Amino acid sequence: MPNTVLIGSQWGDEGKGKIIDVLTAQADLIVRYQGGSNAGHTVIAEGEKRVLRLVPSGILHAGKVCVIGNGVVMNPLDLIEEIEMLRGTGVECRGRLFVSTRAHMVMLYHRALDKADEAARPAGKKIGTTGRGIGPAYAAKVSRSGLRCGDMLLPEFPDLVREQVAETNLRLDALGAAPLDAEEMARTYIEAAERLRPYIVDTIPLIHRADREGKSILLEGAQGTMLDIDFGTYPFVTSSNPTSGGACVGSGLSPRRIDRVVGVVKAYTTRVGEGPFPTEDFGEVGRTLAERGHEFGAVTGRPRRCGWFDAVVARYAQMVNGVDFWALTKLDVMDTLPEIKICVAYELDGRRIEEMPASAAQLARCKPIYETMPGWLEETSAITDMARLPLKAKAYVERLIQLCGGRLGILSIGPARESTLRVGI
Repeated sequence: MPNTVLIGSQWGDEGKGKIIDVLTAQADLIVRYQGGSNAGHTVIAEGEKRVLRLVPSGILHAGKVCVIGNGVVMNPLDLIEEIEMLRGTGVECRGRLFVSTRAHMVMLYHRALDKADEAARPAGKKIGTTGRGIGPAYAAKVSRSGLRCGDMLLPEFPDLVREQVAETNLRLDALGAAPLDAEEMARTYIEAAERLRPYIVDTIPLIHRADREGKSILLEGAQGTMLDIDFGTYPFVTSSNPTSGGACVGSGLSPRRIDRVVGVVKAYTTRVGEGPFPTEDFGEVGRTLAERGHEFGAVTGRPRRCGWFDAVVARYAQMVNGVDFWALTKLDVMDTLPEIKICVAYELDGRRIEEMPASAAQLARCKPIYETMPGWLEETSAITDMARLPLKAKAYVERLIQLCGGRLGILSIGPARESTLRVGI
């Protein structure tokens, strides 16, 4: 398999975990390049469901090597919990999972700051953060005050933790939140460091060695294009770059070594948290999509807002990421709808626009311009051959790809690994 970047093309939750799991069969090295444990990849295989927050989905395939890259903000306690969860289901990570010494850490004090800061924001100004400390960890990275995974291997690591807690307590006091116990925090992370020591290495040589040896590399991100810190609906975004450009920055692999980009896109649109969402449906359609699609966060359990497919968003994602192939997911969720709408453009202040506004305030004023297609009213979740897809369903898929640009590579019509049609990839 060519070296591949897999990205989310909407507001996240597109079903990337399943598509990564499918592509992993052809990959040798799977690298997570950004985000933290605020996002989860759900994989259902052979009747068993697993939610992975930090460990790349490739760990579920025997013999695959997985890397948590330098662009990830890694919560040591969450990673330990995940390693133990996998071990309990018969999956051993040691010797197959490697964590970059350059990856910054999400600490308990980052979580405390995250929650205190969000609580202090006035109504209408809240970001909708998960409260898992991701934003404060990335802020510490950029302000050059964060701790990296390699710091856990240093003898002075406990003192570094104590210093960070003391500084954090000053900020928590200003926000009206309770202080943290520095000694207790130091003890917690001393133990975590001992348990994670075997996994922490300089992953840059590891990745490049694999590339030189002709091995196939699959780079996976979390969240989606519209949550990108630069290209998303700022400020209602995550704190990193889930887009394809972030794959090289977050892994250390040269852009010259990327062969293709696969964009995962849902057959409708969802988002969580605050922020504009032009095609959101507040009625029966939105409820149907949420119920049939089981639209709740894999990690947070938060209900997702649901609406019609937004081709403006998908075209924008294609442009920003350079999507070569689309993996279209959750087509079966649409099976019961007699009529299906597709947003092909927006109306903004009385004029038609077909490109994504840079301003969230402008996007909030956008009204979707729809075209309508007939539904197929047939169950598709058991279909294993593209030729057996109802003609109206096939027409809907073809129209979406036409609007997005690029080519269809994978069609997913159910949550399990087995319900995936490889089309052109």
